Amino acid sequence: MTENTTTALVTGANKGIGYEVAAGLAARGMTVLLGSRDRARGEEAADRLRATGADVRPIVLDVTDPDTVQAAAGSLTRLDVLVNNAGISGPIGPQPSATDARTMRAVLETNVIGVLTVTNAMLPLLRRSPAARIVNVSSGVGSLTHHTDPAHYISGLPASATYPPSKTALNSLTVQYAKELHKDGILVNAAAPGACATDFTKDLPFRITRTAADGAAIIIELATLGPDGPTGGFFDDAGTVPW
Repeated sequence: MTENTTTALVTGANKGIGYEVAAGLAARGMTVLLGSRDRARGEEAADRLRATGADVRPIVLDVTDPDTVQAAAGSLTRLDVLVNNAGISGPIGPQPSATDARTMRAVLETNVIGVLTVTNAMLPLLRRSPAARIVNVSSGVGSLTHHTDPAHYISGLPASATYPPSKTALNSLTVQYAKELHKDGILVNAAAPGACATDFTKDLPFRITRTAADGAAIIIELATLGPDGPTGGFFDDAGTVPW
């Protein structure tokens, strides 16, 4: 990568929405670092994108392993965009009263603490960027408003102590980073890509037709905001998502 090339890091990008975000940012002329826990899968995904002419480079990064995060940060000389996409759903089915603490901790470790770990490791680089952007990939199920609105379909979903609370916590963390980093000109927002037909949703008991590329669109939009763009917000394709 050159000193004048906008550089983006996308975690959990070897497949699904993360892969489409990497493809979309590369199509906009960025050098994209494709983060993946598994080296071989990351290299395979990067090879597919490079075959289209994209400047995409695999980087081993497990958001729950601080050593790989620090190693990734130490290997970079520039970073302008960070997309915290890596996430896990946890088991689908158990309600809060049937969820053990270990299960909840595992989801929070990836979906919330992992974001903190990666963001803090990359901040020295982002602070040197002339227009840094951070996008945290959240979900509409992180909206407390949706869960408590009888007219919204999310209020009818089964209660869960894992994935929804983790995304609510991520939304709160997004706001706190936005407050801290506003003075540095770094815009920080959360994106709700919507349910997409990926491996992440394959076990859901209903059919999903929205594609990973559809879900990636709002993330790419937030990653490429202009200087007057919002910060500390939560957005989907339709606009602002209520907290």
